[in-house]
Amino acid sequence: MHKLVLLRHGESEWNKQNRFTGWQDVDLSPKGVLQAKQAGDILSKAGYSFDLSFTSYLKRAIKTLHISLEEMDLLWIPEIKAWELNERHYGALEGLNKEETAKNYSEEKVFAWRRGFKSAPPQLDKDDKRCVTFDPKYGALTAPQIPYGESLEAMMNKRVLPFWKDFIVPQIIEGRKIIIAAHGNTLRGLVKYLDNISDSDIEHFDIPTGAPLVYELDSGLHPIKHYYLE
Repeated sequence: MHKLVLLRHGESEWNKQNRFTGWQDVDLSPKGVLQAKQAGDILSKAGYSFDLSFTSYLKRAIKTLHISLEEMDLLWIPEIKAWELNERHYGALEGLNKEETAKNYSEEKVFAWRRGFKSAPPQLDKDDKRCVTFDPKYGALTAPQIPYGESLEAMMNKRVLPFWKDFIVPQIIEGRKIIIAAHGNTLRGLVKYLDNISDSDIEHFDIPTGAPLVYELDSGLHPIKHYYLE
């Protein structure tokens, strides 16, 4: 049996302000820092240890990982940062207040953009300063890799699942104990795949910030069970 720990980053400043964040590099709020510390403490007290960690290019996930590992005295373990584990790109919605956006577009549309599987938000213009082409972190991305607004389906199929299969799965098979610190939609997509959740049911599935989610996997990496640590 293999154990895999998924950790959504702690509350960010834009989570607190109820804004669409996506690929915008927003920091943790004070509450988010505390959540990350608590996650590390919970994992430590439960006897968890790790050989390798994965996270995104976004500081809210990176800091959550570092703070949690520091609580476990595991800052020394290898860390792989991958843009493929970034949050879903919210296109032209990034930075907007969710409640105000619902008033402008309708609650039904915004719900579909936020929670639906196939619905993509309005695309970001290529000359918009929020576009990742203006961010040096993403200078190595090719034109087809650059997102301007993603559905959950596109995020999963184009980047999260290929990265999972090509880079994370081989490490698990080798017996390494892994923690992935990432984002709500990144982890929703991975959970949808692991648990074969339907397109409609995933709309109502959420992962709380800062709560370690443990997956026990069999030798074929099929889920045996999963649970949150408290």
